[in-house]
Amino acid sequence: MVRHLKNIISKEKFAKTKSPVDLPYKIFSHTSLMRRKLGNVDKALQENKVSNLSLAVPLVNGILIGPGETFSFWKLVGNTSIAKGYKAGLSIKMGSPSKDIGGGMCQLTNLIHWMVLHTPLTVTERHHHDQLDLFPDFKRQVPFGIGTSIVYNYFDYRFKNNTSATYQIFIYQTEEDLCGELRADENQSYVYHIYTEHEFFSKEEDGIYRNGTIYRETINANTNVCIEKELLQKNHAKVTYDTTNLIIQNS
Repeated sequence: MVRHLKNIISKEKFAKTKSPVDLPYKIFSHTSLMRRKLGNVDKALQENKVSNLSLAVPLVNGILIGPGETFSFWKLVGNTSIAKGYKAGLSIKMGSPSKDIGGGMCQLTNLIHWMVLHTPLTVTERHHHDQLDLFPDFKRQVPFGIGTSIVYNYFDYRFKNNTSATYQIFIYQTEEDLCGELRADENQSYVYHIYTEHEFFSKEEDGIYRNGTIYRETINANTNVCIEKELLQKNHAKVTYDTTNLIIQNS
């Protein structure tokens, strides 16, 4: 109720219009595996996650975010309840793998967030998993620590369009992947490069930690000159999986 009240008081204009017609400019696209090697995590939870995503994806697919509008994940998807067909999928609770009805939604917001970072759109609400490295890398394509954490409706994922362009999100699933594409009605003057510097594992008093610094470079699309280097995040994340095969430095 507090969240709903805040939404009303803020007078935020939330994106709600959809279109099946592609906007003309493809800005960025990405795919992520829906089933990963996650140690001893029950495989059924990953299958349920895939099923949960199939319910949420159509609610986001095709959404237009016009100038001045805010994208809110939970405003579009709503509560992920059993009554709507959602199952117990993989989730994170108290810093450990767990299960919850509708579990797996963070993979969808992770995908959207990664695409948004390649635009001038402004992220206004993002939460992450409290600096914990929960699973070993498996075909990792994005920097560690750049993900999202969402809980209906306490933790949302939101971004605002402070540009003159209209943006559009397309999401779909294949047998193996969750796929996304971000389009716009104007081409961008800049491209973005996101990467990690000085990543290493350290041995500390209470365990092994993953360290690194994530930056985003804004690059002029015509001259290929970097005009800004922005610090996105510093990682100091406790590793919760088997560290036998890691190269570890003493702190």
